[in-house]
Amino acid sequence: MTAPVADLDVDADLVARLLRAQHPDLADRPLRLVANGWDNVIFRLGDDLCVRLPRREVAVTLLVNEQRWLPTLAPTLGVSVPAPVRVGTPGEGYPWPWSICEWFPGEIASLVPVVERRAVAGELAAFMNRLHVPAPAEAPVNPVRGVPLAVRDEQIQDRLASGKLAREDELRALWDELRAAPVWDGPKVWLHGDPHPANLVLRDSSLAAVLDFGDLTAGDPATDLAAAWLVFDAPGRAVFQAGIEADTATWRRARAWALAIGTAIAVFADIHPGLADAGEHAITQVLADQG
Repeated sequence: MTAPVADLDVDADLVARLLRAQHPDLADRPLRLVANGWDNVIFRLGDDLCVRLPRREVAVTLLVNEQRWLPTLAPTLGVSVPAPVRVGTPGEGYPWPWSICEWFPGEIASLVPVVERRAVAGELAAFMNRLHVPAPAEAPVNPVRGVPLAVRDEQIQDRLASGKLAREDELRALWDELRAAPVWDGPKVWLHGDPHPANLVLRDSSLAAVLDFGDLTAGDPATDLAAAWLVFDAPGRAVFQAGIEADTATWRRARAWALAIGTAIAVFADIHPGLADAGEHAITQVLADQG
């Protein structure tokens, strides 16, 4: 399996032309490709900024959601997030909007030993408490995040029958048990939507930034609380859970979401090899937890 083919190849020459045309005061800064991902291309711009551009049309709406909502949410979150400091418009043969964001120095949490991640469990809980407030009716809709677990069942069952995962029988039995948890009956709250460790930046044993709000939506907070298993081991999870007010049913759904997101990471580990350990970690944690 390979990453999706880009709808448009984005290279440094194109980005430089866009900068000269739309943000000329930044155009003389050094420009370096740092990631050519599933949906977006990221170039570092000098020491303190980066340029993020969709490489596929399906990612455009996700970036527009970030541009629309992160400037409003960022001041309330207590942690740095990639709210755009400048926005770009189509031009120079590039057909979509794009963003210039702050560059956050530090280490991606998926590359940090799990025992060292424990130090940020309380901070991540505090971030989620600030984020998980009722969202307005016009919040972005996401068909695969924040939704009832039953909506995901067919896709998860197919994944668990794919032959690509270890311990599929155990995972299937656990999924069938957890998806029976009562559905969320509270207000739809703001969600990050993709709470795995590659979306966290750590620096000096602190949570420096939370990245990639492309899945930003509103719904069941259990989706984000999956971080308890995706990011932490048992001691870290205990600290994280102690910092969140949630009932037993919500934590059951959160564990189901950890299974769903963790197995997705594991299935696509050949595309994103840097996440291979994260997928294995998530599966191990959801199966080992007796909660």
